[in-house]
Order: sequence, then structure tokens, then C-alpha cells
Amino acid sequence: MAARGRRTKVLPSELNKVCPERGVDSATHPRKMSDFEVVPNLQQSSSSVSKSRRKAHFPTGSNEKENLISWIPENIRKKECTYFVESSQTSDSGRIVCECGYLREQHLEDAAKPPIFLGKEWDPSRHIQEMPTDAFGDIHFTGLGQKMGKYVRVSSDTPPQVIYHLMTQHWGLDAPNLLISVTGGAKNFIMKPRLKNIFRQGLVKVAQTTGAWIITGGSHAGVMKQVGEAVRDFILSCSHKEGEIVTIGVATWGTVYNRESLICPMGGFPAEYILDEENQGSLSCLDSNHSHFILVDDGTHGRYGVEIPLRTKLEKLISEQTKVKGGVAIKIPIVCVVLEGGPGTLDTIYNAITNGIPCVIVEGSGRVADVIAQVANLPVAKITIALIQKKLSVFFHDTYELFTESKLVEWTKKIQDIVRSRQLLTIFREGKYGQQDVDVAILQALFKASRNQDHFGRENWDHQLKLAVAWNRVDIARSEIFTDDHEWKPTDLHPVMAAALVSNKPEFVKLFLEQGVRLKEFVTWDTLVYLYDNMAPSCLFHSKLQKVLLEEREHTDGSKMPRIQLHHVSQVLRELLGCSTQPLYPKPKHMERPRLSIPVPHIKLNVQGSSLRSLYKRSAGRVTFTMDPVRDLLIWAVVQNRKELAEIIWAQSQDCMVAALACSKILKELAKEEEDTDTTDDMLALAEQYEHKAIGVFTDCYRKDEERAQKLLTRVSEAWGKTTCLQLALEAKNMNFVSHGGVQAFLTKVWWGKMCVDNGLWRVIACMLFFPLLYTSLITFRYFLQPGHACTKTCWDKLPWYLPGQLSPASTLAPCREKRLQPAGILRRLRAFFTAPVVIFHMNILSYFTFLLLFAYVLMVDFQPLPSWREYLIYFWLFSLVCEETRQLLYDPDGFGVVKMASLYFKDFWNKLDICAILVFITGLTCRLIPSTLYPGRIILSLAFIIFCLRLMHIFTVSKTLGPKIIIVKRMMKDVFFFLFLLAVWVVSFGVAKQAILIHNEERVEWLFRGVVYHSYLTIFGQIPSYIDGVNFNIDQCSPNGTDPYKPKCPETNEDNKKPIFPEWLTVILLCLYLLFTNILLLNLLIAMFNYTFQQVQEHTDQIWKFQRHDLIEEYHGRPPAPPPFILLNHLQILVQRGLLRRPARHHKQLKEKLEKNEEAALLSWETYLKENYLQHQQCQEKQNTEQKIRDIAQRVDVLAELLDLDWVKRTGLVEQRLVSLEDQVHQSTQALRWIMQALQDNGFGSGEDMPPVGSSKALETKEVDLEGKSEESQPLYHVLARNLLYPGSHTLRFPVPDEKVPWEVDFPLYDPPVYSADHKGMAVQDPFSPSLESLLKINYNTMDGLIDRQSFHGLYAVQDGLPLNPMGRTGLRGRGRLHCFGPNHALHPVVTRWRRNLDGSIIRKSLKKMLEVLVAQYPLSDVWALPGGSLEPGETLPLKLKWILRREFWPQFQNLLKQGTEIHKGYLDDPRNTDNAWVETVAISVHFDNQNDVEMKRLNSFLQGCDPELCVRWQVLDKRIPLHTNHKELLHKVSTLLSAYY
Repeated sequence: MAARGRRTKVLPSELNKVCPERGVDSATHPRKMSDFEVVPNLQQSSSSVSKSRRKAHFPTGSNEKENLISWIPENIRKKECTYFVESSQTSDSGRIVCECGYLREQHLEDAAKPPIFLGKEWDPSRHIQEMPTDAFGDIHFTGLGQKMGKYVRVSSDTPPQVIYHLMTQHWGLDAPNLLISVTGGAKNFIMKPRLKNIFRQGLVKVAQTTGAWIITGGSHAGVMKQVGEAVRDFILSCSHKEGEIVTIGVATWGTVYNRESLICPMGGFPAEYILDEENQGSLSCLDSNHSHFILVDDGTHGRYGVEIPLRTKLEKLISEQTKVKGGVAIKIPIVCVVLEGGPGTLDTIYNAITNGIPCVIVEGSGRVADVIAQVANLPVAKITIALIQKKLSVFFHDTYELFTESKLVEWTKKIQDIVRSRQLLTIFREGKYGQQDVDVAILQALFKASRNQDHFGRENWDHQLKLAVAWNRVDIARSEIFTDDHEWKPTDLHPVMAAALVSNKPEFVKLFLEQGVRLKEFVTWDTLVYLYDNMAPSCLFHSKLQKVLLEEREHTDGSKMPRIQLHHVSQVLRELLGCSTQPLYPKPKHMERPRLSIPVPHIKLNVQGSSLRSLYKRSAGRVTFTMDPVRDLLIWAVVQNRKELAEIIWAQSQDCMVAALACSKILKELAKEEEDTDTTDDMLALAEQYEHKAIGVFTDCYRKDEERAQKLLTRVSEAWGKTTCLQLALEAKNMNFVSHGGVQAFLTKVWWGKMCVDNGLWRVIACMLFFPLLYTSLITFRYFLQPGHACTKTCWDKLPWYLPGQLSPASTLAPCREKRLQPAGILRRLRAFFTAPVVIFHMNILSYFTFLLLFAYVLMVDFQPLPSWREYLIYFWLFSLVCEETRQLLYDPDGFGVVKMASLYFKDFWNKLDICAILVFITGLTCRLIPSTLYPGRIILSLAFIIFCLRLMHIFTVSKTLGPKIIIVKRMMKDVFFFLFLLAVWVVSFGVAKQAILIHNEERVEWLFRGVVYHSYLTIFGQIPSYIDGVNFNIDQCSPNGTDPYKPKCPETNEDNKKPIFPEWLTVILLCLYLLFTNILLLNLLIAMFNYTFQQVQEHTDQIWKFQRHDLIEEYHGRPPAPPPFILLNHLQILVQRGLLRRPARHHKQLKEKLEKNEEAALLSWETYLKENYLQHQQCQEKQNTEQKIRDIAQRVDVLAELLDLDWVKRTGLVEQRLVSLEDQVHQSTQALRWIMQALQDNGFGSGEDMPPVGSSKALETKEVDLEGKSEESQPLYHVLARNLLYPGSHTLRFPVPDEKVPWEVDFPLYDPPVYSADHKGMAVQDPFSPSLESLLKINYNTMDGLIDRQSFHGLYAVQDGLPLNPMGRTGLRGRGRLHCFGPNHALHPVVTRWRRNLDGSIIRKSLKKMLEVLVAQYPLSDVWALPGGSLEPGETLPLKLKWILRREFWPQFQNLLKQGTEIHKGYLDDPRNTDNAWVETVAISVHFDNQNDVEMKRLNSFLQGCDPELCVRWQVLDKRIPLHTNHKELLHKVSTLLSAYY
């Protein structure tokens, strides 16, 4: 028997034995649990509600320990027996125990018969008291590796709110999306291996994919063990912890073996628990595969089932919680999964069905599960006591003798009620079509229950879709929600679309797009604000947004952080996309609203589902849509590195090439700032993918039409900040894209200007030197589109990109017009030749070489005190260069501003070199013009000449051979820079040591530098000092005292013979080591670095050259045609036109082009068409991939094997059914033969009653008739609601009455119903509360008894022992219940209807039938809706509830309406309040308003408006799912049949 350490005082030594980490127990004051009935009043620590720690809650941190230690004893109790009463039973070891089950020494010290309880019987309510719990913390299962869990011992009276608060706030569990309650056999049972595997895999899959909690009994036996092993198998096969499954075991504390190891008043962190099945006896061990344990304590030992009430309350509380995630708010659904089980399991299933909880019964698991599964498909009328008895004898063959007759009746009644609620019952059968997996069966059960649940309008479908999104089960959504049963409007999907985006569920986004969601309607200004407001806090873009908001708050001196607006997003995006793009979202001016948005002040954007839906419930006039919704969503997805989501959205884009290149740029910029290396790698990989997408689309475009493809490169994209594809690719350094053949062809075309690209370079140079050659055929020019040659519609229809219905041919013929350059134009040829970038470039080369030759001549030959004309020419030449650099600096065609243009200018290395050369030249010129500094000026000018010569390298970038070599040189210079740091360490260390050893106190700084640095550096190249080893020492080559400024100081020498006295061996060793490390190690390291750089660049030589030549081409494309110094004429022209005449430039020579709307629309449509082709081609390639083929084949083989297994199961089941049928036939044949023989022996014929049945009853039982999802039989034979076991409004349980025992004529000897009659205080008229024979004899039945009408619409009813008998049969309860009178209680239910109409007054139809609206009401203190009617008070003509709805002045008119109405029902009403002696009979009258202008209907509506404010009255669409009382829905069905309306 498990020992339980209960003490009033705990010594430190004893405490340390149980809890090694804790010392003396601090005194805790017990508190009443009533103080914690409401969760907000719970005492919380500062960090207990922090949800940032919820990702990993094992093991518990120090702060969490302190929180638990302080919070749990104050809020959670245990139960202790305080009075020892000797029990007649003994323990397993034969010792005397208390009535509570514990030994005497396991009680408190003062529990041995205190005086106050002396002589009294043991009473749990008085003798068991609550006190602070002493068992909580982390549980570690010894010998089972690192298996850890959380546990707590709680009182059975603990409010479930406290436990839920503990789990979510202190244990760090996120609220579940689904609650799976697994129940069944508590003892080990045998399942088929295949069924066991299916159950385990399905249960884990549904928990892992939906984020569910699994609640079990927590012990290491039965169904709990099956669940634990399923979780264990998943953990072993899963390589990460993202899919951690929350498995909660709710067990009875008094039945847990080895529970003494869990007792620790200060918390066990961890508590070591040993799982010992061999010695557990009648107790049970905890299952090591559960993650959390709630151990329910009622103060007793060894009594099972104590936890069931608290578990039921906890499950109900959790199912009432609302989970908000990703903008979708859902009530947490709950499902009950049943394996095997006994009587307790049947009660659990019955209670679940009664409370509306769907149940999944696993057939084949045994006992109760199989009994229910066997009869679930039968009509309720065929589920008889005999059938249940037969099933129990088969499935409970070991314990069948324990079933009494009363138990059989109770089981039959409960099973009938369970099967009657078919919408809540799902039978999982191995091999059943559509239910190959348990996870599908569980989710289908939830959807089936939700689909059959009563609801108003489309609330039910919304709820189902929210569940599917929360669970992330798009497969269930496709099969169960988006069916022909319900037609979805695209606008209905907008809230869940936003939720799917926020919660990163790309499959649902794809599904909603397939269902017709249009992004242009979905993406509004407020939607974008909502999406950015709900970005993940861990996202880098989110932190950058927060920085922008913080800067704005500091700028505005505000105390409150401003809310995210789109201009904040635009500010961050411009940093990422580069300054070449304009802001994507305009910033609103002060006190003005944004141009693209009209904010709605009353709409609050938060994560609540209602607020999310409010985004899409505004009028069309107030919703403002963005310029490009696909762009907006794509940016939002890309900045969060959501690969799948971004790919789906990009596939919807029209401007796809610009979008892909922009995404690549954004991702590369974010990767530079991302700290997590894995995220950085993912971003760079995704950026490369988008670059490949752009390349793929451009390749298809270029193959179809080169001209249009090149136009896409330079088209100004208004949606992407007025940038171009080429510009984005260059800023993102997408070398693969820029080096594409089509892009290079375009650059070559720009390079040659209006000349043909096949002109040789020698022809160009020849024409440059002798321009009259232009008038020959030496240079050919390109032909252009010329006016007058319009495209015909026939040509248009042949274009592959023209999609009918998208573009009008008439609106897009403009781009097809041609204009041609006439070869005879002399000036036009000259202009076309000398404005070509290739000619400008070579003319500038000639000019620059001339400048350098002249500069060198002046420096070496003609540098006079007074400048010569050649030198003045150099100054003039330099002035033209300065003017050109100034023009480049101030050239701002896009309006970026001087500061931005200056930053762009200085980013270029060659511009920096130009500025450096000019500044050095100006410095030298200044010194040169001063006679005293003439020579220094010449030196500085010589240095300037060197820098000007280095500028020549930029010219070589045009060469495919030399261009990459310049990149290599630039990168090698970086290598040398870092190498010098390593070299300096060795040079300085050797130089200082050498100087200190050889020379004493050298005070001359210049010779110190020479000895330490200069000589040490030259030593690397072989110039070793002659005196370092003392062999070649010559005292004449040095100065002994260091007085000679032209000689170094002599080393340490002997004063006698002037020989060196320094240790030569040491200097030689140091020299050897120095040369070894510098010459061999460091220099070879430098060579290796150079080789690596060379190889790296050489591998991408072609790409690098193609990428860098763009800068040169763009520079000379926008450069004035004249070379320096003649370029001053162009500058003068620009100055006069822009500065003096104020004429704007007619066109900027940029590689961008703004197209007209029609032309741009046609071009984008063509691009979209080819993008679709590209995506289809990619899908085909993926399918043709060898690895993909292998995966597809493997998947098909698995499916085929599964189908074969299922076919075998079906065949086996069919054979079994046939064998059972054959046995039944043989049995009946035997009975028939025995009857014949008996009849012949008696020389007579038997009566017909003795004739055995000819048909096969067994075959009927086993026949597969799948009635799931279908409605119950048209009408039940007997009343159903009147036989519910729990009588409404009380704790009275009816006697179970199966269907076959309902009629009074059927003998039912066991029938012994309880008696219940409610006392209606304040009621003037009611029959006696405690009926005695005298009072009953005063009642006159079957007639008018004063004002009380005791006559039944069904004629005379029987009266037995002074009490009337219900004419419809037994109900399981005597007395009058909550009804006022014995016998019939009369009621009136008017059914007021009208046609449902459109705004234009036309009647709405569904399934070709007119639709009705019915008047319904919700009364105070009631959760359900009802028809406006009820019980009639004696002497009254209108029910009291109807009078509450209508004003008094309208009562007479309504009575007239009732007289004119149609009676649709008159008689017995199946009401839950009915008893054997009292029942409800009603008259239902249909009052229908056929005309929408009916005066009486208008008067009725006007009088309804002034009714009681606590009442809720509304016109509701009439259908079979309207949430009313069941008996009221039957009345509505009759009305719809009467009016031939839809139901």
C-alpha cells in the first residue's frame, strides 16, 4: 500500500529527504477556495502571466519555481481525513484502516478520535478538511531518460478556473485549438495491431496539426497507456520539439502508487517518481509519456472515479473559452474519443452526448465501444433490451453475470439515447471509406456535430471554417466545408483570409483564392494596417518599424507610442529598396487624411475576430483600396520571410518581374541586418529564388519578342516607386539577371546608340578621325518603326499574348506604328553617330590620353616659373573636368535632392578617385603659383598625375578581358590591407628586438624608424644588414657615437679592439625565424589569398564584366557628346537653357521609359500570360524530376498497399457477416424442424404464434446500413424528450424507460419511478405539492375543474390511485414535476410568419421554394429561442409570455388574428417537463402575412418595438437549423408544409 506522509510539522531533516533542494517549510496560511472562484481575483506574480516564456517550460526556471511556491499553496488545496474511524475492511496487508482507506499512522497526529467527533459516524463532508497542497512541481520518471512533466495535487472541490489558470499562466501552456478527451477501459486490453497503429497515428496527427490538448486518466494502463505510447512513438520519430503534444492526465490521488515521492511542501523540482507495475497491486502508476498531471484528491485511498466530476467541469470550462489566434476567435471545441470501456465509459459517453459533445467510437477496441458500434446503424426502434442483452453476452462474456435486469434496462435506455443523437456519434471503422485515419474521423465528427447544430443564418458555416483555419487542416476544409451544400460569397471569406495571412497558413490562402477571393476587394488600407500591426514581434522588419515609431515619438515629444501607419512602412521599405524608388505609400500631411485612405475612427484594429470582421462590414463608399493589392501583400509576406505565402501571392502578380527583383532586393538588405545565421541563409536563398523567377519570366518574354522584353527592362513601374526592372536588379546586385543575354543585348543596343551593333570598332575610329566617311556605307544605322505602317487586326489576333476580353485591339495599336531614319539625312547621321555612347567613350579616351600626355610633358619638360600656354591649357582642361563632375553631382532627374545625389555620387569608387585627383591638383596648383613653394607644388602635381593615371583603369572596364582584372586588383588591395596588419606585427617585433640588442640608446627618430621598420622590411626582400652577425662588421660604415647624420649608430663594440660584443647567435636565430615566418609563411599566405580571390572572380568573370559594364554604359549614355575641354560648350548650353531661360529638359537621357496607359496595360498582360506559361513549365519540370518521380511512385505504392489491406478487411468482414447469417438460418431451421416434429407427435398443428420466424433477424442486425448523417426516422413512436434521464430544473433522475417499455399496456415489473413535484411559490393556482389521497380525490379529471381545464384533446385518460396517467406512456417520473397541474396543462403557440423578401420586394426562393421568416423570442434567464407562446393560465385566452411581447392595447387585435389563423396542431406536446401524471397539450395556430404591406403586420411590428427591453424579439429565416426548442421546430415544419415553403 502506498504510504502517504502527512505531518503537522515537518522537520528540516525530514523535508530534505523528500525535497533535497529545499530547507524549512515556510508557514502558509490556508485560504478558502471560495476566494478563488473568479480567475481575475487570483493572486498572481509579476511574471506568471508573461507569455514570452511559454515556448519551453521544461525544466522550470528559478523564477518560475518561486512563482509556483508562492502561488500554488495559496490557491490550491488538498484534502485530509481528520477523524479516524475504523473500517470493516482491511488493507491489502491485512492492517486496520479508516473509512477513508488510510492507515492510522497516515492520518494527522490529532485525528485519533478528537472529543468533538467522539461517538459519531464517519462523514466525508465533516471529517475531511482542505488545507494547502503539498505535492506540486516537476515530475521526473526515474530510469526513463529525460522524461519530465508537471504535476499538482488538487482538491476535488477545486474550481476548474483555478486549474485552467495554473495550466495557462504558470505551466506556460497555450490555449488549445481543440480538446480531445480520451476515455475507455482503465485496464489493459488487447487491440488488433493494425487498429492500434491507426489509432495511435491518427490521434497524434490530429493533436499535432491542430494544436490540441489530449486529456486522459493519466495512469499507465488501458486507454491511457495507449495514448501515452502514441505520444512516445511520435517523440521518438520527431527530430524537433516544435510538434510537442500536450497530454494531460487527470487521475485520482488516492489511487496513485508511489505517490509519497511526489509529496514536497515546497515543491518538487524535480520529484523523482518510480514506475513500478509489478508491485502496484490494486493501485495504478502514472504514465511516463504524459506531459502534465492533475491529481484529484478527495481525502480517500484506493477509490477510483474521484476525478470524473472535476475532469468534466474542467473540460466544460475549457470548451467555453474563446481562443483568439491570427485574428480568428473560436470557442475551443471538444471531442470525446472512446476505446473499449465499461459501465463508467457508458456514463461518460451518455453525459457527453447529452451535453452536445461529439463522440468518436473506435469499433474493434472491445466492450462498450463495440456494443455501441454494433447497434449505431440500426433504427432506434430495433435497439431492444433483448438485443442489448445479446450484445453484452458477446462483448462482456467475462463479467456478463454481473449485469442485473435493471442494469440491462438502464443500458438499453442510455444506448437508445446515444444512438438517437446520430449527429453527435461517429463510428470509426477500420477500412471504412473516407475514414482511413482516426484524425479525419475526429475532425469529421466535429464538423458533423457543428453542421447539425442549430444556428441562425451562416453562423454555423463561419464557425466550421474558423475551426479549419485554427487547426490548419485545409484537407478537411476542402472535403467538409467547401461543398455544394453551401455557397460562399468571396466577401464572406475576407475575415478568415486575413486570419490565414496573419497565422501564416499558405494552403488556406491558396484555397480562398481558388474560391473567388479577389485581392483588389480584400486588400484595403485598413487591412494593410491590420496586417502590419499583427506582424510577429521576432521579425526584423517589425523591429525596424518600432524604431521608426520611436523616432517619431521623440520627434513629436509625445508620451504615447504612435500606431503603425503605412507611411511608416514606406519609410522602412525605402531603406530596403534603395533611394532610387519613390515612397510606396504617401505620408499624410498635418491634420489631413492619407490620399489613399479614409480611416474609420470607430473601428478598432486588434486580434479579436469581431474587429477583424468589422474591417469588411463597411459601406462601399468608405472602403479605400490600394494601388496594387498584390504588391502590398507580397511585400508584407516577403519582409517576414514567409516563403510559401509569398510564392502564392507572387503568382497572382501582374508586374511580376519588378515584383521578383524587388523581393530579392528587400531580402538581401534584410539579410545584412539579420543576426540569426539560419534566418540569414533562408533569406539569401529566397532572394536567389526570386532572382531566378525574374530570369525565367524574362527568358520567356525575350524568346517571344525581344523588343517588348527590352521594354519591360526600362518601363517605369508606378506601383513599385517609379523604378525599373534594370534599376532594381542593379541595386540588388543580381548579377545573374544583369548578365542575361537579353539584358546584355539591350545594353549593347544602348551602347551603340542608333548605329547597328555589328559595326566594327575600327570603322567607328575611322569615322571619328575622318567624319566624311559617315556618308559612305562604312557605318550602318538601325531601322526603327516608321509612321504610316499600322498593325492590322489580323496581325493583332496572331499575337500569342493577346487574351480575348482583356485588351481591345483598337486601344493598343499605337505601339505598332513605325518611324524610320532616312539614310540620306546628313545632319541626322552626324547626330546619330556623335551621340552614340560608344563614340562618346572613345572620344573621351582620346581626350584623356591627350590630357595625360600634355600633363606629363609639362611636368617633365615645360615646368617654368611662369606657366606656359601648354600649362594654361592643362588648367583649362582640368576646369572642364571639374564642370563635368559638378554636372554629374547635381544631375537629379528623379528629384531626390542634392544631399541624396551627393551620397549616390560618392558611393562610386571612380568618382572618389576623380575628386581626390582634382583636389590634389588644385593643392599643387596653389603651391605652384606661389614662388616660394614652386618645387613642392611640382611634387604635388606629380602625385596628382599618378592619381589621374590610375583613373585610366576605369576605361578598361569596357573590355571583357581587362574589366574583371580590375575587380581582382580592387579585391586584392583589400587582402593586402588586412595582410599588412599581420606583417606589421612581425616587422615591428623583430625590428624593436634587433634595435635593442645591437644599438644602445639611439636617440635619432629617423634612424630609429629606419632600424625598426625600414631595415626590417627590406630584410624580407634579401637586404640583410651586414653587421647583424658580426662577420662583415666595418666600423667605418657607422657612427660610434651617433653624431654623423648620414650613418647609423654602431652596434655594441669592445672598447679595446672595436669588435662587436652582442650575442651573434641570438641575432642569427631571430633573423632566421623572422625570415621563416615572413618570407615563407606570411608571403605564401598572401599568395594564397590572392589566388583565392582570383579564382573566385575568375569563375564569375563573365557575370562580373557584364554587370560592371552597365555603369560605364549608363555614364556615357547620359554624358554630353563633346569630350573635354569642348564639353564646356555643352555645359554652357545647359546653363543657358536651365538657368537663364528656365526651360525644363525635354527628356532625360536615362535608361527608363514611362509608357502610356494602354501600351503599359498591353505589355503587362503579355508579361502575365508568359508568367503563367513559366509557372506551368516549372510544374512540369518538377514532375519530371527523378526524385519527384520516385516520391510519387512510393506514395502510390503506399496507397495501393493500403487499399489492398482495406479490401482484405472488407472481404473478411463480409465473410464473417455471411457466416453469422448462415448460422442464424441453420438455427431457425433447427427450430422449425423441432416444431414440426413436436406437432406430428401430438397429431395436431401448432398455433401460428409458435411458428418460428422465417427471416433472418441476425442478418438484419449485421447488415451495413449507414445511417450516419441521415435524419432519424420520420416520427418517433413514443415521446422522447419526456424521458430524458435528468429532469430539467432539478437534480432528479428519471427511471430509465426504453422505447419498448413506454406503453402502459406493456408489462414492466421493474418500473419504480421516483416522485417529484416542484413547489411554485407565488403561484395562485397549482395542484398540491405533496399529493395525499385526500387532496387528490378533490380533483375532478377529464372535465372542467373550476377554472382549470383538465380535459384532454385525446379523449378520456386513465386515472390510477388518484393520479392521471400520461396518455403517451411512461416517462420515468411520477408527480407533476415543474408543471402546475396534474393531467393536461394547456398551452397556446402562435406561429407568426411572413415571406422573406429582397430589397425590391420580391420573395426570396431556395430550392425553388419560397422562404419564410418567423417571429421568435428569447425570454429572460433563457439561452434558447422559442415561439412567442406558452402555458395558459386558468381562465386566460393568451399565454403570459405572449403578453410580455405585445403591448396591452394590441391583445384584442392579436386574438382576432388567431381566430383568422390556421390550426396546425392540437394535442400532446413532447415536453421535457412531462411526467407520468402531468403533461403539456398545446394548440398551435399559424398566422401568416402574405402581403408585405399588410396593415396588421405593420401594427404588430410597431407594438413589438415597445416591448420589454429584457426580451429579444426578431424575425428569423425559417429553416431546419433554426435554434429553437425541438418541439417548436416540429410546429415550424408543419407550417412550412402548409404554406409549401422551404424548410
